[in-house]
Amino acid sequence: MKRLIVITGASSGIGLEIKKIFEKKGDRVVDFSRSSNEYPCDVTDKNSIANAFSKLGEEKIDILINCAGQGLSGAVELTSDEQIRKLFDLNFFGLIDVTKTALPKLSPTGKIINISSTCALFPLPFRAYYCASKSAVSMVTDGLRMELKNTKIQVASVCPGEIKTKFTKNRVKNYETNERYLDSVEKSTKFVDSHENKRMPADVAAKKIVKFIEKKKLKPQIIIGKQKVLYFFQKIFPKTVIIKVIQKLFVK
Repeated sequence: MKRLIVITGASSGIGLEIKKIFEKKGDRVVDFSRSSNEYPCDVTDKNSIANAFSKLGEEKIDILINCAGQGLSGAVELTSDEQIRKLFDLNFFGLIDVTKTALPKLSPTGKIINISSTCALFPLPFRAYYCASKSAVSMVTDGLRMELKNTKIQVASVCPGEIKTKFTKNRVKNYETNERYLDSVEKSTKFVDSHENKRMPADVAAKKIVKFIEKKKLKPQIIIGKQKVLYFFQKIFPKTVIIKVIQKLFVK
């Protein structure tokens, strides 16, 4: 049967590739994004979210995929409050508001998929706020999954690693520095960005994500990319060791 799938941020990147795959399967896929013609939605605006959902009428949603998000790099000390709040409004609070609005409209056997990040799994220098926003996504996903235990609704998070999209280009980059960081902020950010050609293609990542979503019984979390190795090491080595290794790799 044709399913109704709602994806936030499906106008580009992983969200767009996921949308294409489900449409090929014959599903009706709705893009909730600021650039959507039919369902324009700014997930940082509750009224915009409500308006987008109202256009679905009484239809039940089979799958909700929270994919909208943005990156932010910069030193913890020197990143402005405005930049931090904008990041959390989009990556975390927007996801929460969409999910809360969607739940009453969700099919009794519906699925909620939150696109988190491998940055939720371990700390990274000069990307601490982005890591924190995605850690919050992963934690609330696990909490909601437990709270819905007495229903047939499934909730899971997807943690992609380095994926080749416009995400890197669109990341908010704050190179502000002082005597404590010198040129480390800019050099470390550009080092991460230099991996762009080595990243997993978005369509490949999307296929893995859809394969996971289509499973009858979802695991709480899936990790996509080479960062699986670092996540494994984090489980067996002390945090002191992990932080030193990450620091050596990413602080330039």
